[in-house]
Amino acid sequence: MGAALGTGTRLAPWPGRACGALPRWAPSTPAQGCHSKPGPARPVPLKKRGYDVTRNPHLNKGMAFTLEERLQLGIHGLIPPCFLSQDVQLLRIMRYYERQQSDLDKYIILMTLQDRNEKLFYRVLTSDVEKFMPIVYTPTVGLACQHYGLTFRRPRGLFITIHDKGHLATMLNSWPEDNIKAVVVTDGERILGLGDLGCYGMGIPVGKLALYTACGGVNPQQCLPVLLDVGTNNEELLRDPLYIGLKHQRVRGKAYDDLLDEFMQAVTDKFGINCLIQFEDFANANAFRLLNKYRNKYCMFNDDIQGTASVAVAGILAALRITKNKLSNHVFVFQGAGEAAMGIAHLLVMALEKEGVPKAEATRKIWMVDSKGLIVKGRSHLNHEKEMFAQDHPEVNSLEEVVRLVKPTAIIGVAAIAGAFTEQILRDMASFHERPIIFALSNPTSKAECTAEKCYRVTEGRGIFASGSPFKSVTLEDGKTFIPGQGNNAYVFPGVALGVIAGGIRHIPDEIFLLTAEVLDYAYKHNLASYYPEPKDKEAFVRSLVYTPDYDSFTLDSYTWPKEAMNVQTV
Repeated sequence: MGAALGTGTRLAPWPGRACGALPRWAPSTPAQGCHSKPGPARPVPLKKRGYDVTRNPHLNKGMAFTLEERLQLGIHGLIPPCFLSQDVQLLRIMRYYERQQSDLDKYIILMTLQDRNEKLFYRVLTSDVEKFMPIVYTPTVGLACQHYGLTFRRPRGLFITIHDKGHLATMLNSWPEDNIKAVVVTDGERILGLGDLGCYGMGIPVGKLALYTACGGVNPQQCLPVLLDVGTNNEELLRDPLYIGLKHQRVRGKAYDDLLDEFMQAVTDKFGINCLIQFEDFANANAFRLLNKYRNKYCMFNDDIQGTASVAVAGILAALRITKNKLSNHVFVFQGAGEAAMGIAHLLVMALEKEGVPKAEATRKIWMVDSKGLIVKGRSHLNHEKEMFAQDHPEVNSLEEVVRLVKPTAIIGVAAIAGAFTEQILRDMASFHERPIIFALSNPTSKAECTAEKCYRVTEGRGIFASGSPFKSVTLEDGKTFIPGQGNNAYVFPGVALGVIAGGIRHIPDEIFLLTAEVLDYAYKHNLASYYPEPKDKEAFVRSLVYTPDYDSFTLDSYTWPKEAMNVQTV
């Protein structure tokens, strides 16, 4: 994550597929461009024909079907008599997309395209990941989840309910793909910073897996979004006639745990022990205990805890190039003490230990503020995670007071409290240190602890800023322009997923999130990988697994024999 440098980071579509100097969505010239394979594509055999082909998003190419394909597949006449390259299709989509006024309308256009033509959808996304990521992921996906009852067009993913307990293996058999490598699952209880959205939370696994493909190159047909519907405590949704989920209070306790146990076992039985299971947007009460329960038994991780931690720590390490000192010279104050905060804190401790700092001393460098104030020893109702970071200090009620007392070098916001980083806090940070680190990581944008403009203005451009959702560039009165960094876990989880899938990794320890750039090397050195023999050229091996949005050829694999071998025998 280069985001903490305040310059932003551009994601290339995939290694070796940059589009040169062309506009990011312009058609390439000549026709064989950055998303076209050299030479003719090898024909892909199809069992489907006719109308079924044009209604299958994995197969449909729209007007890019050749005449030969149309005749052989029985779809001639079902498509207008026009033949388009994928470049022209991209141009058509972009012109329509740019005419939309709201981000939600843009989201609906892209999701509709995904339902119609999957290859073209990923061609659009990979033409400019930076442009489209805020639409298919945070912050727009949060708005889409809130309006899921209105934007729902076609089911994507598997909806499993508490009433299906005992029959999950049968439900997984209903999914049309057998070669699933990655599952993203949520129970919808803590969607971004928006709270309990129940069944509407399906937008999160769908969006996450879109980035698995767009940023990590994972084949979309090997991905499965799952929503575990155990009810919702959101009274507004329970009264909403458009709500698409179970209309009762959340089921908790043994019945909930039994459903999760059955789900994990059913996924592993169906798709193998190396199938990656990513937990997403579970409430704090369940997130930590489920991670601890399953992490050494299944190939799983919790993105809110471990993915967010990885990108945040990467940002802090990148910021050290600006502050020009070591990690051990820094002191951190967190606004929030939930999943994300604890994940970041634990990974910071690991990073500090690698610098030679004893664990007890490392935890003393991390101060956490929750809804009841500073977490201190002796405070009542502290869970195990919070006890580790409880300070030997009198109680302090507000974040402003904590910042003033501790004088941290970095403040990290992960509590989804909009405006928590007040102007006074930012002024204090700027007075304590020449280059204060200010990470407002809460999603969506409306929940950010402060805006980029506020940070740069109050700190006079000295703050090292990163946010969870994107902000536009900021120009101060002196004419200096700053491009805010984005500290989003989308910079981590797609690559981790591809590495896990490529190596067939069985378990995912926290150390792997400190080494995301070297995930395969780490896996083989520590006997975590199951793909043998170990590839000599790991980069080439990973490239061979990467999905491409290029269209396949569906013409028959026709050929002839030597003339003498085809002589017709006569009497």
